Amino acid sequence: MVLAGKGLSAQNAQKDSLKVHQLDEVVVSDSKFELKRENSGKTVIKITAEELKQKQGMTVAEIINTKSGMEITGSRGRDGDVLGVYVRGGRGKQVLVVIDGVRVSDPSTFSQEYDLRLLSPSNIESIEIIKGAASTLYGTNAATAVINITTKKSSQKQISGSFETSVGTNQTSDDQNYNLGSISNAVNVNGTLNKFNYAVDFSNRYKNGLSAAVTPENEEDVFSHYSTNVRLGYQITKDFEVSVYGNQTKYSTEYDATNADADNLGKSEQQRAGLFSSFNYGKGSVHVNTAFTDYETNSSDTWGESTTKGKNWVLDLYNKYVFAEQWHTILGVNYIKDEAAFSNNAEFTIVDPYANVVYISDFGLNLNLGGRLNNHSEYGNHVVYNVNPSFVFKTSEGYVKLLGSYAASYITPNLTQLFGAYGSNPDLEPEENRTIEGGLEFRANDKLLLSAIYFDRNEKNTIGYDSNFTSINLADEIDANGVEVEASWFPVEVVSINANYTFTERKGDNAIRIPKHKANLSLGYQLAEKTNFVLSYAYTGVRFDTDFMSYTDVALDPFSLVSFYASHDLIQNKLRLFLNAENLLNEDFTEIIGFTTRGRNFRLGLSLNL
Repeated sequence: MVLAGKGLSAQNAQKDSLKVHQLDEVVVSDSKFELKRENSGKTVIKITAEELKQKQGMTVAEIINTKSGMEITGSRGRDGDVLGVYVRGGRGKQVLVVIDGVRVSDPSTFSQEYDLRLLSPSNIESIEIIKGAASTLYGTNAATAVINITTKKSSQKQISGSFETSVGTNQTSDDQNYNLGSISNAVNVNGTLNKFNYAVDFSNRYKNGLSAAVTPENEEDVFSHYSTNVRLGYQITKDFEVSVYGNQTKYSTEYDATNADADNLGKSEQQRAGLFSSFNYGKGSVHVNTAFTDYETNSSDTWGESTTKGKNWVLDLYNKYVFAEQWHTILGVNYIKDEAAFSNNAEFTIVDPYANVVYISDFGLNLNLGGRLNNHSEYGNHVVYNVNPSFVFKTSEGYVKLLGSYAASYITPNLTQLFGAYGSNPDLEPEENRTIEGGLEFRANDKLLLSAIYFDRNEKNTIGYDSNFTSINLADEIDANGVEVEASWFPVEVVSINANYTFTERKGDNAIRIPKHKANLSLGYQLAEKTNFVLSYAYTGVRFDTDFMSYTDVALDPFSLVSFYASHDLIQNKLRLFLNAENLLNEDFTEIIGFTTRGRNFRLGLSLNL
């Protein structure tokens, strides 16, 4: 199920509309097949290319943070602050990031999370977020969400290009100096020459003006980011295509350690190369996704200098086949090899065969079933499965859909926990998650979409510490449950209203940085054929954070943020000016204890498509 409204897309060749997402859109991530959303029983959010245009100037983390059930702590602060992705009361290690069909994660980090700061929005075509357990299709870490990112494809023209640039302020609520401390640029060239296609893009982001930590001196900590992507493809026959790609991403960030005035600098670099190939035959197709990624992070601060290095190999080979137009089947095998350098090199391998089937009846019943056998080089075997029925009742104006899901997922121990220099334990077992969902969705033509989902998730074998700070599987279980409600309404052609509310309750630990209540509201208005406005409101409720000065948990006050976006096409679909204004009311709030948050800020930019 995709819960989102429409956005800036063409009504026709001459006119834009504020309907951000198409209500009858197609989703892929929950089955790896292109299915209408009414045939999907999963909870999926789709962020389209048009919505990404509407949020020009924002980071990937900021965009995702506006969606129901998602909380990315650090996205409201200075670029370079550590981000924590909390979905449905879970932790970052329970969220998997996938780029063009390939999982990405840094095996040298303690949490093995993928750093969202490495992503550039300018190269992204769409983002699908599957909420709930998805280990059947995606394997380890896909316990609370899968963030599935698709990069932009090549134009059918021989040469096409785009350019985007923006400048803005970067200031706190109590220091409104309006200095231009934020600059971002992106350029892309792509095209198709007979059977050959290509794409090259470059982006950079630079910010200063904010201190990482709240200090009396409020010194500036600089953040810079560079990313380059190259993709080459060849259509060997009408049924057989091959693409290769490469990426290099670097960022450096100054930060505050024990001595906030010292020179504290962190640098991170990612280099990734991969291959995608597909072969179509009759009602089936064979797909190969494989990639190698090299990570290196260096830090220099008051504690000294340190370097972490990690390597990751991934191969996903699967066959898709449709039987009798109603049975959509997947048979595949997934291979992962993680390697990291500690005092000695450490590694493990995972080989997982998996199967999934989606049945779409002609009387309203949809059924998604799957299973995976996880084979890990350290702890042996583990089985997960998914049962996901839904039923669609057609109405004269749309449909009502009822859905339910029971799914298992797992999180493998990472290399630091198994073989790291401090507190490692090679006998760890995987963490286990069980998720139950139930809800409904109502659609009336292209005017109204309502949905409500209840979820209940149980964690077992959670990896924690004993009294000697050695990693162990904890005996205590964690339960998280809640409700997600979303609405999209288009009362007239030039007005769109999108809203979501999430209630989350986590029991079994201190639920750090997880708000119990969170809500978002956006109002879009098309003033003229080429001019659009969007006013947004975001509420984040009470949540707890740890004060490491006193080692106590502190309740943080709720806060509300108001933002505004405006765009005007100087040349229809070619040259656009845009303005982003965030935290218009200049609210002073705490997101993470001791860390700086942004006050009222403005960003002005333009985008050019050729």
